[in-house]
Amino acid sequence: MQVKYPSDSITTLTDVVLPGETNPLNNLFGGELLARMDRAASISARRHSRRICVTASVNHVAFNKAIPLGSVVTVESKVSRAFNTSMEIYIDVWIEDRESGNKTKANEAIYTFVAVDETGNPIPVPQIEPQTELEKQRFDAALRRKQLSLVLAGKMKPHDATELKALFV
Repeated sequence: MQVKYPSDSITTLTDVVLPGETNPLNNLFGGELLARMDRAASISARRHSRRICVTASVNHVAFNKAIPLGSVVTVESKVSRAFNTSMEIYIDVWIEDRESGNKTKANEAIYTFVAVDETGNPIPVPQIEPQTELEKQRFDAALRRKQLSLVLAGKMKPHDATELKALFV
């Protein structure tokens, strides 16, 4: 399989927050934002693998800033690392100031998707080669996150988590 770049999977979804998508404080429902992030991540995973992809886990979500009614919201996602059949997708959420047009990072998330065949069985995905410094940082951190997840799930022994151990030595 040919190696791909994070830029091959970039997905940008931009939309406005409507009244039916807000909570009693007139901010975007968290679940609505999660759905938007899942859609963007799904497209990134498909662009990377060119296969059917399913959400395996939502590894991290940070709701750092409320997104008010009427805001222009941009969800940007791309593959940060590919493993055997899975891909980590890093998602940044931006809100745009209505008057200046300046964008502010509001939230972020990390999802894991798995490529599957037509019967739902996992299949291999292309590896990824990060290009920018941020892509390299996210690529390296992805292995630590995966090892931590495997250790916590009892699928990897702590002494085998070499990337995690390196943080403490």
